[in-house]
Amino acid sequence: MQPEVFQRGAIGRLRIHVLPTQRFKTFSLSLFAGVPLDESRVTQVALTPFVLRRGTQRYPETIAFRERLDDLYGAGFGFDLYKRGDYQVVQFRLDIINDRFVSSDQSLLKEAIGYLGEALSAPALEDGHFRSKYVEAEKTTIAKRIESIINDKIRYAAERCVAEMCKDEPYRLLALGRKEELPGLSAQALYDGYREWLDRASLDLYVSGDTSLEEVRQWAAEAFKLSDGSPQGYARAELRQARREPQTIVERLDVGQGKLNLGLRTSQTYGDDDYPSLLVYNGVLGAFPHSKLFINVREKASLAYYASSRLDGHKGLLTIQSGIEIENYEKALTIIREQLEAVRQGRFDAEELGRTKAMLSNQLREIQDSAFERIGFDYNTVLSGKERTGEDMIAAVEAVTPDQVVEAAQGVGLDTIYFLRDQKEGD
Repeated sequence: MQPEVFQRGAIGRLRIHVLPTQRFKTFSLSLFAGVPLDESRVTQVALTPFVLRRGTQRYPETIAFRERLDDLYGAGFGFDLYKRGDYQVVQFRLDIINDRFVSSDQSLLKEAIGYLGEALSAPALEDGHFRSKYVEAEKTTIAKRIESIINDKIRYAAERCVAEMCKDEPYRLLALGRKEELPGLSAQALYDGYREWLDRASLDLYVSGDTSLEEVRQWAAEAFKLSDGSPQGYARAELRQARREPQTIVERLDVGQGKLNLGLRTSQTYGDDDYPSLLVYNGVLGAFPHSKLFINVREKASLAYYASSRLDGHKGLLTIQSGIEIENYEKALTIIREQLEAVRQGRFDAEELGRTKAMLSNQLREIQDSAFERIGFDYNTVLSGKERTGEDMIAAVEAVTPDQVVEAAQGVGLDTIYFLRDQKEGD
């Protein structure tokens, strides 16, 4: 049996990636649009997909636009907004049942590609710009989402730690933009920004299902109305060294539990050959329940309600998150730093390494069971320029040696200590 692999092509500025497969009863579509994080445009870009989801030229009323999904046998449509490296990425998603399982006299995949193409490139307009009522309503939506971050203290602390660590880099910017800029965004200004965004974005259309590259190319050429040009690539994020002496940021809010977050710089990104070693390092350190942070900070010392680490492979950042009693700040910080030093000195055993590899391999295998997960994994290839299949990554992870984990640890440096605590004075 031949392995399932993505077939690739392009139509003008739109790259096309097709995974022909009969494993699923649905077609899964993702459209990625990425632009460099830019302080002057980040809020416009963030607001744009919220407005695009409201209607198109053929279906200008939101109710009719969404009812069209019901006509397509309950197709699902949505979007995500996030950062990857130094880019702000919008991902539109659409899933629709395969024609073979319903009594349809039309190609549902063709209709789905048409729906997606129209949502992106033929939005509902009035007087040559976005509909004002949609813009105003979605400004309220996105403002509430930004406000909700401060109510989620775990996420707030994570965002603030990164913002302080990267305060002179675009990566400090929130993917949702800035709340204070929303009132000044008119329907005309947003539409002008949308046209600029569409003309300069790196665009990638992914389709997974029982189809072919030739079929998708034909229908995409009809559906997407884009300016002329060639596909735009992604530049590698700038890797910076950690500060010689970590900076400490203490922020006071009305909280009952402290949030101690650490920001670290790594010397590797997803595009590097030795990235799997960094992935395993993060697993040994804090990605799993058997990892050193969880076992030593939470379980043995009982100093944290949670303790874990997270790796951003495209930016080369590693962050540690923990929730602690405020008076345990010094103790918790000391033990966290001890875990960093332990891995740096190779003080981990074969069982820790083996369990980490097993967990990572299982995660990578589970990706194969979801069309959207496979699409997301392959999109790493576009972002990094490094092509890896799931099987390639599993093999690379399983081949990582203890010495390679130590080498990865040597390239990780502590940059920022961020502590969110209460407002009591004199502590």
